[in-house]
Amino acid sequence: MSFRIKFTQAFRDEYYALEKVEKERVYAFVSQLKENPLMVGKPLGFRFLREKKFNGKRLYFLVYEEWLIVLLTRLSDKKGQSETIAWIKENLPDLRTYVRGLVEKDFNDPGYPTHTRDHV
Repeated sequence: MSFRIKFTQAFRDEYYALEKVEKERVYAFVSQLKENPLMVGKPLGFRFLREKKFNGKRLYFLVYEEWLIVLLTRLSDKKGQSETIAWIKENLPDLRTYVRGLVEKDFNDPGYPTHTRDHV
């Protein structure tokens, strides 16, 4: 069972601002997230909201088990941690709606593998 990785625009913007070595660390985490995202990082008040620390930075992600999707939401440093977590918690309904839209788009794509449609 492999999870698909999706990104918010905020995550993309923050990712592109990282140094090359930090981008490589994030890429390595993505490989781990595909296999078992609930074993990566630590939960932040909810089983599905998680944080992974690396090089003084923090990667925040949401795990949607019902759709087999991991949404990379934000990156921050220790200084921005509280504000970032608050932003994610405040936007949980919108983030879920965003992911649901991605799932529906994928589901309606005729090229999307049929065997994964059972998970929607």
